[in-house]
Amino acid sequence: AVEAMRDALHDVIEHTDDMLVLFTAILSISEVEAGTLPLTGRSFDLSALVTDLADSYDPAAEDAGRTIVRAIEPNIEIEGSRELVAQLMVNLLDNALRHTSSGVTISMSLKDSGARAELTIADDGPGIPRGQRSHVFKRFTRLEHSRSTPGHGLGLSLVAAIAAAHKATLALEDNRPGVKMVIGFKRSGG
Repeated sequence: AVEAMRDALHDVIEHTDDMLVLFTAILSISEVEAGTLPLTGRSFDLSALVTDLADSYDPAAEDAGRTIVRAIEPNIEIEGSRELVAQLMVNLLDNALRHTSSGVTISMSLKDSGARAELTIADDGPGIPRGQRSHVFKRFTRLEHSRSTPGHGLGLSLVAAIAAAHKATLALEDNRPGVKMVIGFKRSGG
């Protein structure tokens, strides 16, 4: 009886944690879309942020049998929220780890494209079928092949909201094979 109660309590805690993650994601999307978070007048080093996140994801990628390669141009600054841009990248990296298998290479690049800083996160995994690409940024969208993985289908909705709040371009492209996300941020002073 005690063991059954312990198992039931564990299940309740797990479901509660899951609901808190869902609520936090919806709240974050709402705050970003409502424009209640100040994004202007704050400049930060995007090159350093991309490098830090690539470094922090290396061990998890290695443990999962994946490799992260990077090509990051130094000293690229953008205006906006460092925390929100970090969340955008975390969501993309989490997706790359969650929806690919062992042996996949995840690439992160950042380059100066004149007035824009072009951030690309790509993988050589299974990709997203062309007919489903326009749907992945909608809330609660989960593609058929990802239904068995954890998540609520909000990660790319938050990515799109953060990109829009920063007036960044966002493109989902075929990496042949795999997926390539390209985000173009306006450079500071550009």
